[in-house]
Amino acid sequence: MSNTADTRQLVEELNELLEQKQFAKLHAVIAETNEMDVALFMEQLTPMQQITCFRTLPKDQASDVFAELEPDTQQTIIDAITDQEIGHIIEDLFVDDAVDMLEEMPASVVKRVLKNAKPETRYLINQFLKYPEDSAGSIMTAEFMDLKKHMTVAQAIERIRRRGEDSESIYTCFVTNSKRVLEGVVSLKDLLLSQDDTTVEEIMTPDVIRATTLEDQESVAKTMMKYDFMAMAVVDQENRLVGIVTADDVMDVIQDEATEDIEKMAAIAPSDHPYLKTSVFVLAKNRIVWLLFLMLSAMVTGTILENYEAAFVAFPLLVTCMPMLTGTAGNAGSQASTLIIRGMSIGDIQLADWWKVTLKELRVAALCGAALCVVNTIRLMISFPGQTTITIVVSLSLFLIVIIAKFVGSLLPMLAKLIRVDPAIMASPLISTIMDSVSMLIYFNIARVFLKV
Repeated sequence: MSNTADTRQLVEELNELLEQKQFAKLHAVIAETNEMDVALFMEQLTPMQQITCFRTLPKDQASDVFAELEPDTQQTIIDAITDQEIGHIIEDLFVDDAVDMLEEMPASVVKRVLKNAKPETRYLINQFLKYPEDSAGSIMTAEFMDLKKHMTVAQAIERIRRRGEDSESIYTCFVTNSKRVLEGVVSLKDLLLSQDDTTVEEIMTPDVIRATTLEDQESVAKTMMKYDFMAMAVVDQENRLVGIVTADDVMDVIQDEATEDIEKMAAIAPSDHPYLKTSVFVLAKNRIVWLLFLMLSAMVTGTILENYEAAFVAFPLLVTCMPMLTGTAGNAGSQASTLIIRGMSIGDIQLADWWKVTLKELRVAALCGAALCVVNTIRLMISFPGQTTITIVVSLSLFLIVIIAKFVGSLLPMLAKLIRVDPAIMASPLISTIMDSVSMLIYFNIARVFLKV
């Protein structure tokens, strides 16, 4: 049976037990189910059913399931449970999960949650909430495994056994001094493979690749991907270890950043909420600004066409080729911009590489333009025999348009990066709109020279 079929069968079973109010059996089934699957099941329920289902969760599973729920479902549950239950959840959550939850909640809910947290937990959460959005500090967790360099391997392993359950990751251990200054890093594998009387200092790596609390989360994600880290240290301005960013945090960052880039590349204002849970008004608001801008920009093309009305009357065939030229211009520019934006987002292309990128794209454009020009010339000669001059105008225009489109498509994202604007906005819709006007200018100026219009 496939995973999809298994999931569907599980959902049907849980639904049946919930409807029949067989709560004891529902409790038993949920206890054997992965918390992510339970959360997905709960998201399909009505608010009352969500509350009922949550109350049937085993105590040690409730917080794990709660962390996987959508913010509005979390709020529904918080509004329905007691202060004591809220206290248990907030104490059982990892700090970064608690912070993620509170950032999405109204002030009244945040106040109630923090009121029921222990003083030390409340202090940690407040510290995290002060970090800028999208910074390393906002996604890090304070539950990490720290060791001292004078410890023996046996002492270090014993410390991991005692404190490992409260740490989000034990596979990477960080070495600090009495003032919490980061001094080194050692993996659990190295500890297990070393002799018991070996000191941590002997096997640790002193040069630790780290992030600062204010560093951009996307930069941290790229660094962790580059070095295949399971966890990465986060330090303050005094180089004191204040938290770690783990692989699951990075996966969330990558997904969020990719979603944001895709939305910007489609000329949509980014949204933090799932599509089906976003109102029609918000979806329209996120799109209308860019649509208005692109619509007004496209009017420039209309103005250009208006100035060459005489050419249409004298040579109607010119109009026939316009959609092909504007479409090819937009496609050629979009190809280049998409590749450059992707290369910049994963770190393959830097601003200093602009001249390498430009030269390469010009060579690619020349090859693509030549191939398209040959095919187009043959097509026009077959379809419109005897129209040699117009064939030359269209084919020459096509060649130049492809070269300029790829030049513009490759250069605009880098220009955006230079002026500290997200390169993703220089994607298909904007490039296509720009190239519509540029291609018409090229086309009709060449036609004016060759056809004397």
